[in-house]
Amino acid sequence: MVIASESEEQKPNIILVMADDMGFECLSSNGCVSYHTPFLDKLSAEGIKFTYAFSQPLCTPSRVKLMTGKYNYRNYKAFGYLDINEQTIGNLLKKAGYKTCVVGKWQLNGLKTKFETQTEEMLHRPYHFGFDEYCLWNFLGDSEHRYASPKLFQNGKQLEGLEDAYGPDIVSNYALDFIEKNKDKPFFLYYPMILVHDPFVPTPDSKEWSDKNLRYKQNNRFFKDMVEYTDKIINKLISRLEELELAENTIFIFTCDNGTNYKIVTQTVNGPYHGGKGTMPNAGTHVPLLIYSPKIIEKGFKYSELFEFSDFLPTLAELAGIPVPAYTDGKSLAPLILGDKQENRKTIFIHYDPLKGGGSERWYGRFIRNKEYKLYNDGRFYSLKKDELEKNPIQKNDLTNKELKYWEMFQQKLDETPPHYFKQPAEYKK
Repeated sequence: MVIASESEEQKPNIILVMADDMGFECLSSNGCVSYHTPFLDKLSAEGIKFTYAFSQPLCTPSRVKLMTGKYNYRNYKAFGYLDINEQTIGNLLKKAGYKTCVVGKWQLNGLKTKFETQTEEMLHRPYHFGFDEYCLWNFLGDSEHRYASPKLFQNGKQLEGLEDAYGPDIVSNYALDFIEKNKDKPFFLYYPMILVHDPFVPTPDSKEWSDKNLRYKQNNRFFKDMVEYTDKIINKLISRLEELELAENTIFIFTCDNGTNYKIVTQTVNGPYHGGKGTMPNAGTHVPLLIYSPKIIEKGFKYSELFEFSDFLPTLAELAGIPVPAYTDGKSLAPLILGDKQENRKTIFIHYDPLKGGGSERWYGRFIRNKEYKLYNDGRFYSLKKDELEKNPIQKNDLTNKELKYWEMFQQKLDETPPHYFKQPAEYKK
């Protein structure tokens, strides 16, 4: 399927926004009662709301998978690094005539890894991956200054004079300028957000912000303010599209890179929900996914089938009229967005080893799952409808005939995936 014509002006604009550490339970439209997200709820009601979208359990693994359309065992080499030999969705869309931009959180230059290169090369890394412009945090070190008095890099230079600024405002305003500057051309904006990652500190809408001495004050109660400021930025982006009469020709996507920080307990209509970032159960991998385009998606609906992060690249490629690369592990959901018949995923696959210290090896590994059952490479098998928290694995001898059928099918799929396609460091633990 190809929706774009020979004329670039008829190609849809694409905006992909990905919040940081904000699980499925954080949206009001998903049952949250702790925070208010009216603008995201509006997109949920008027667009496509996915109820079974799954990320990797941690930030860089999700970003690498999303940008390349490949499972982590194929190309993930170090935490905080994207292999320079990879082709990203930015590369694909730029070649197809799109103006491209990335703003927000980068964390892909390989700092503090054996892949680190010269500063001059790292300053040009977003260009290498297909982005014409950038305004980014966590680019050349200093991972702390993301909110008040941020350390940001924009198109090869560090920004100055940000002592009274708020990082998410700077990068989102740059995104608005990019949209307006390219309103007469097809554009792709990738916005991996700085919010809502810890430290949990005041936003400009918090009363504490007015006191500069309190802008670095950390308290879990500010998580609410940060979620709601995320919602405010989404409204700012959508409003600009509407002002410029671009909304009808823009496909707007919102998702998150992994589950909520483990320090956060969110109240929902079904009771308290503990964050599980960095772990492989739903609390670490179940994320919101909303797709909004008022002309293409004329009536909102819920999609209760599986989606995983390798699906982004083939989906965006097909929406832009680009042949889906043969190398992708993902499945295009463009037919669903365009109102055509969609072949649903039967399973998803997650390979997770962040290749960094400080984590629990219990949560490293891989799994195959569908909506009802889940099998890990170490043999743990769960009925997710009965045991979402994965506290009681079912022993193989106790499986019903139905469960045994899925266990065997999942095990065959796990057996077909090699540990890695590339040579791992000697310290890698299988």
